[in-house]
Amino acid sequence: MNRLALAFAAAAATTVAAAEFVEAPEAPFAMPRIEVWDIPSREFPITEFGAAPGVKCTDAFRKAVAACAGAGGGRVVVPAGEWLTGAIHLKSNVALDLREGSRVSFTDDPKDYLPAVPTTWEGVECLNYSPLVYAYGCTNVAIVGKGTLAPKMDLWKKWFTRPPGHMAFTAALYGWCSTVAPLAERDAVAMKGSNARPHLIQFNRSANILLDGFTIRESPFWTIHLYHSENALVRNLDVSAHGHNNDGVDVEMTRNVIVERCLFDQGDDAVVIKAGRNQDAWALARPSENIVVRDCSVRDGHVLLGIGSELSGGVRNVYMHDCRMEGDIRNVFYVKTNERRGGTVENIYMKDCTAVSRGRKPPEGVVNVQTDVLYQWRNFPTWEVRPTKIRNLVAENVTCDEARHLLYLCGDAREPIDGVTLKNVKCAKTVAERPVDVMNSRNVTVDGRQVESRQGKAPSL
Repeated sequence: MNRLALAFAAAAATTVAAAEFVEAPEAPFAMPRIEVWDIPSREFPITEFGAAPGVKCTDAFRKAVAACAGAGGGRVVVPAGEWLTGAIHLKSNVALDLREGSRVSFTDDPKDYLPAVPTTWEGVECLNYSPLVYAYGCTNVAIVGKGTLAPKMDLWKKWFTRPPGHMAFTAALYGWCSTVAPLAERDAVAMKGSNARPHLIQFNRSANILLDGFTIRESPFWTIHLYHSENALVRNLDVSAHGHNNDGVDVEMTRNVIVERCLFDQGDDAVVIKAGRNQDAWALARPSENIVVRDCSVRDGHVLLGIGSELSGGVRNVYMHDCRMEGDIRNVFYVKTNERRGGTVENIYMKDCTAVSRGRKPPEGVVNVQTDVLYQWRNFPTWEVRPTKIRNLVAENVTCDEARHLLYLCGDAREPIDGVTLKNVKCAKTVAERPVDVMNSRNVTVDGRQVESRQGKAPSL
């Protein structure tokens, strides 16, 4: 009897691995302990399912995942060497185990990421090319080990630009979102020239997620996307991706998350908390909440901690502490939204963090809140006005070598920012005329001193 048959024969005698728990870290809110899957010891090397160097191994990965899941769970082992593949779809109770010296090289042929799967593009659900590593509706799922995920990038780099076909896609996406169109009608692949690049890793509607120890080199789009999921532990990762929209980790509509001891080197924001876009997210009504980010380093990236701009489902209970950043920084602690988003942002804390700017110009702010960030969507119609509620933002023991502003709050007069506290937030050099500039806000204090807010219309960015 071959290994595949033995695996399925053993399934009846096995049980799904029990969960283990990571105790709740200290936080300024009631943070639950994180349920994490205890991976079984059963191993399913891809080489026993047809994988070989120099050939495309997509089918071998698929067979190994199926055998592992059928046996009750375990590890799909990627041994040392370079392995070329298309999309890898994980299943419940399956860990992708990247052994030291292994390198998973993903093709840049879009056909290798078909058929289209339910995914997202910048906060809107759609059908699109499969993420390179994808889990949908899974419980107990992981990527672990000391190997590397490294997509080929030649084609994806050509898609980084925004040609007319891509702009037509973003307009269609905006329409789908605004009318809450059925998912079956939101096919990005069917739109010629949409150039909707896939995520590198997406866990969608999944639970008990572990990402531990591996390396990432480049990504077509967002790098790690935890979407509509819960109970996730992200630790000990070395992530470098400097392409367009290459955020480090995006936590979206996801709750109970720890991100720790990671290194991010990004072409966009490093750690970003999101919660969907406009009407789509209002319908789902699922906030991102209970998130702790600790002891992480950012070698480069636009933002150390970003909230938004997709935040319509709400973001609450986020705590970043003991993190470091240097490079071409845009902001250190940044909340971005606009009058179409709605949602509530509350209880966001940063403590004991440092930033050193090595860019061509200083960062905009150590703490920065903007309520008129629309990017390329600015020329699309406003279907409904819902200003975002923003309250209780706290920064303590945060330092930056230079920035235009120590604190810049650009609130919306219809829904003023309520409650921003800075304690021992220092900037060695500020270069704006008003280092502390507060508009349409209330209950703002810097080292115990109340800050007066001016009123007015938010400037167009």
